[in-house]
Amino acid sequence: MTDHPSDSTPSRFRSGFVAILGAPNAGKSTLLNRILGQKISITSKKPQTTRNRILGILNRPSAQLVFIDTPGVHKATDPFNIRIVETALSSLGDVDVILVIIDVARSDPVSEGLMVEKIKTGKKPVVLALNKIDLIPKTELLPIIDRWSMVTSFSDIVPISAEKGTQVDRLLTSLESLLRFGPPFFPDDIVTDLPERFIAAEMIREKVFRLTGEEIPYATAVTVEAFKEEKKGSLVRIHATIHVERDSQKGIIIGKGGRMLKSIGEASRREIERLLGVKVFLKLFVRVQKNWSKDTRALRKFGY
Repeated sequence: MTDHPSDSTPSRFRSGFVAILGAPNAGKSTLLNRILGQKISITSKKPQTTRNRILGILNRPSAQLVFIDTPGVHKATDPFNIRIVETALSSLGDVDVILVIIDVARSDPVSEGLMVEKIKTGKKPVVLALNKIDLIPKTELLPIIDRWSMVTSFSDIVPISAEKGTQVDRLLTSLESLLRFGPPFFPDDIVTDLPERFIAAEMIREKVFRLTGEEIPYATAVTVEAFKEEKKGSLVRIHATIHVERDSQKGIIIGKGGRMLKSIGEASRREIERLLGVKVFLKLFVRVQKNWSKDTRALRKFGY
């Protein structure tokens, strides 16, 4: 690809891929959803909510930015988390720009060290977004910017609040300026290449995370067994299974008298209906698959 627009390209139009890299809970998924104006990547207060690379497409008058929201980078020891971190770092070779997000309200030196080590060895332009500036006193921000400016040569450092939307437009302008001239990669009427059933499964998994508190660990996966349109597309019938590793976890997800599973189902159904724009009938099942997060075959089955 050249640095000059071709005859078939809109005047000075830019396009490219941007990897969003950050520690667990840095706000990557919140930022992606903010940028796109709708939810395609799940969020929760628990780290490692995002496990797969999520592709989101932003169309601007003069550019198309294709974002890859990666899982949080952290020091991993077990097969499950090693696979997650490999997924995050494998994105870096395929993109045009790397967007690193740092949580200024809560430093994570180990994860930040891993990311810095990785970006220093690469040749891609890197933009640093200092996120959650709404959670710290303004007097602390300049010293943080100064400290990070000495770490490596970032193309730009932009303080933002993904939650509030503060300076997100400035961040997008900075990212756009680093893309090469060329036509869009995707049609301008889509925001993600993810299938609807994948996003539905992710939304169910988010509700499990949010509603079960600290009792359920990250050994929870969701598979969609059936996804059928009925009544000329005005109703979608979904059957999904929540996979856990122990009987005790199954009991927590089902809850007394089935109340927890009902709450998960109702919250998930409302979210999926917003996504699809039609009525949804959702039936949930809970299945125990012992130690699946340590089983390579099971990890492949669940898409990791």
